[in-house]
Amino acid sequence: MGTGMEEDSRGLCAGGSVTPDYVPFQIWDSLQGLSTYIRSMLSTQALLSAIGVGEKSATVIGATFQWFLRDFMGMLGGILFTFYQGSNLDSNAKMWRLVADFMNDIGMLMDLLSPLFPSALIAIVCLGSVSRSFTGVASGATRAALTQHFALENNAADISAKEGSQETVATMTGMALGMLLAHITRGHPFAVWFLFLSLTIFHMYANYKAVQCLSLTTLNYERSSILLQYFMQSGKVLTPEQVSPREHIFPFWARWRRLIKPKLQHEHVRLGAKASRLAHSDLMVLAELARSCYKDAKYLLLEKQGDIYVFIHKHANPADILKSYIHSLVIANLMNKSKSLHTHSQLWMNEQYPIFIEKLRSAGWAAERLLSPATVWRAHWVHGPANS
Repeated sequence: MGTGMEEDSRGLCAGGSVTPDYVPFQIWDSLQGLSTYIRSMLSTQALLSAIGVGEKSATVIGATFQWFLRDFMGMLGGILFTFYQGSNLDSNAKMWRLVADFMNDIGMLMDLLSPLFPSALIAIVCLGSVSRSFTGVASGATRAALTQHFALENNAADISAKEGSQETVATMTGMALGMLLAHITRGHPFAVWFLFLSLTIFHMYANYKAVQCLSLTTLNYERSSILLQYFMQSGKVLTPEQVSPREHIFPFWARWRRLIKPKLQHEHVRLGAKASRLAHSDLMVLAELARSCYKDAKYLLLEKQGDIYVFIHKHANPADILKSYIHSLVIANLMNKSKSLHTHSQLWMNEQYPIFIEKLRSAGWAAERLLSPATVWRAHWVHGPANS
């Protein structure tokens, strides 16, 4: 009886070491990984055929050069992608996870197309390699962020090792099935394309379901906006599980949505704005605000043409940046309801912000910082009387 109780206790501890969304995510992640490795066998077979493997006319130096150029373009694409988008991966892990797998689909599609256009072989192969390089960077970065999310007891290394083993099993199974299907469909291009496109559709669906399972507890632009808007309306804070289905996770969704609907509140905020781009009149307004409404703050807010520009002090810490962003969202909420935006928003911040942060923590949110792209522009100002 004592032994049985000990086993139950161990099982409970093991189950409590990860978040509840870990298991459903891993199920869908394994299924999408399996479809990826099956398709990779089909696309690799097509690529090797395009390069000339098995043909007497093909030369070793020609195939080597094409493979080298393919890898070179992939590495270059990865470096450029990291340079331009590296700071965005943490704050939008769900979206970039979908983007990573979509770009992987594009890369494999290019490999499968390569035998059909021999005159454009190098361009197609390089394009596919660049697509997969985006996948490598985005997938690796988002996987690290998700591993930290799953680890409730600082057991990220243990979770990462288990995920690696799971991926290895999916790889071995996918490769075996892929080799079998590649052998069966050899010489039947219609069957290859039907199988590839069917697995690609399933892969995209499985990825969407995997990302949809996630209930991230970190605060980014959109989650903060959803939480604050609900709090200002009801005085309550949503849980991560309640916020998750309200998020928009499809990439670039905002661009086409703006054509038919107005901006969401967080889209009005420009965090880390550059003060040197302001006109002299705006700088004078900002100086007056620094002496009045924001004399004790490590940030300044300026409302201009419906947008809120947030200027971060060079000594601001992560808590200050989170506070500045929430304050800007409060102004966005009050924009059509009050003429004294800065005064009323400051009153709200003084009275409600501590309560809001405390309720966030109680609901399971990580309210220490805002996940945002690196705030490049910071400013320095000194609070004091106006110069005579």
